Amino acid sequence: MDRAAKKALVTSLNTAFQDVGVIVVAHNTGMVAAQSAEFRKRIKDAGGSVKVAKNKLAKLALKDTGAEGMVDLLKGPTILAYSKDPIAAAKATVDYAKGNEKLVILGGAMGRTLLDANGVKALAALPSLDELRAKLIGLLNAPATKIARTVKEPGAKLARVVQAKASQAS
Repeated sequence: MDRAAKKALVTSLNTAFQDVGVIVVAHNTGMVAAQSAEFRKRIKDAGGSVKVAKNKLAKLALKDTGAEGMVDLLKGPTILAYSKDPIAAAKATVDYAKGNEKLVILGGAMGRTLLDANGVKALAALPSLDELRAKLIGLLNAPATKIARTVKEPGAKLARVVQAKASQAS
């Protein structure tokens, strides 16, 4: 890779790292191409991206971002997974690492907060943004449903009483 390509890579990574909610760093020792492709597909399906870059270039890209403190994690064969959703990349990486012992989570960063491997796993255990939205809508919708049921019930009781009286009279 020539100097211009390296500079372009560092610039693009720096821009990407400034706009993400979470960055997960993992060792990918011994992963074959098919496994790497499967991991990339899972992260992409979750709404994130994966980048394998030389550690020196990744360290330069992390400069002047909130995740600058995690440069110590960049040793050995590392792979970076990141997403705007603060949970998506962490969840997809942890799920993939459960089934593949060649992907070892080292840690990461969520904004300016540095995470160790357990922190990434704890983050992955949280519900996603879409799940939280669904729960919130359900909570907001439940009282309206109860009110409608309560308002409707006296009329239904009256109709059952009238029906019972009509049945007895005939």
